[in-house]
Amino acid sequence: MSYPADLKYTTDHEWLRVEGDVVVVGITHFAQDALGDVVFVDLPEVGADVAAGESIGEVESTKSVSDIFSPVTGEVTAINEALEDEDNLTRVNEDPYNGGWMFKIRLSDTGQLDGLMDAAAYEAHLAAS
Repeated sequence: MSYPADLKYTTDHEWLRVEGDVVVVGITHFAQDALGDVVFVDLPEVGADVAAGESIGEVESTKSVSDIFSPVTGEVTAINEALEDEDNLTRVNEDPYNGGWMFKIRLSDTGQLDGLMDAAAYEAHLAAS
């Protein structure tokens, strides 16, 4: 599996698409594959202030429940409301980088992005795990 080169990645298996001072966040192909079929997501509230590394939601699958961690500090500006409908949860497994996005955060400091991995570094991280 190759990972989109235009995204940033975390060691918690989240991806970020940078759109100015906002990032779109979801879980990686690796994460959704390890989880199995996603059956529920608990997403943060729009308007919530979140801190990098803080647990801000959960993904429940047929195998387990996993925390979603905020990859950056800022304010949640949107959630993928489509994922509130059980019939749309397959997007997380089938299209994690587009239809399966989870939330957007307005960055408090764009310098936070410097500490994240690019696709090559993320793939190396997976290989070393």
